Amino acid sequence: MSDSLQHARIALACLDLTSLNDADTETDIARLCERAQGPHGSVAAVCVWPRFAAFARGQLPAHIGVAAVANFPDGSADIERAVRDTRAIVDAGANEVDAVLPYACLQRHDETAVTQLLQAVRRACEGLVLKVILETGVLVTDALVARASRLALEAGADFLKTSTGKTPVSATPQAARVMLNAISVDPRASARAGFKASGGIRTVTDASVYIALCEARLGEAALTPARFRIGASSLLNDIEAVLGGQVPPPAAAPGSY
Repeated sequence: MSDSLQHARIALACLDLTSLNDADTETDIARLCERAQGPHGSVAAVCVWPRFAAFARGQLPAHIGVAAVANFPDGSADIERAVRDTRAIVDAGANEVDAVLPYACLQRHDETAVTQLLQAVRRACEGLVLKVILETGVLVTDALVARASRLALEAGADFLKTSTGKTPVSATPQAARVMLNAISVDPRASARAGFKASGGIRTVTDASVYIALCEARLGEAALTPARFRIGASSLLNDIEAVLGGQVPPPAAAPGSY
């Protein structure tokens, strides 16, 4: 099997098929859930707003997860709001919470606010997969990305996620390296925590970069939905084109998730 086909299969199995547009409706989410079950196999999960989590859960078979976002996309330090979002996701029967780390607090060196919010979210979704979004395109420096990674892991994150997809800079290979290194050197996380690249990943070629980085740092065994995810909306088009032996369709317009 060629690398392109192999990476397309991995990307499909590890894809969080995402729709987080302000104007989303149940019709949009129903279409998303239908796409999640394609001719070449199913995605790992769909990722939606909390208000659509129960609807999505009802549209999907049990083996496809439902993720919803909390404290999104701004990552405010409002613990009450973050916990309210998280509890709504839990009550909807979703499987995964993608919560935004209060990155502005971290930029001000207020690590207490970061830790308190993440710990409160972790308690509110006990038993669910918790992905913590670092918003690495805003944190910018390796030192801040590394510190955000450590704080998230210490608070009980199951995944470190790069981005909301709502900022000018989303996932980058350098941020991924820093995050993957943080996982690999943490004795409590190295064998369990996962990595999620999100935002701006539109082709199998894009995804291959993150697949290779994850394999190099966490090992080939980590290339499963339990430890590796890609958050995207348009990537599925290219995955299906590669697996179907077709000419890939045009990539989505810049700025889309």
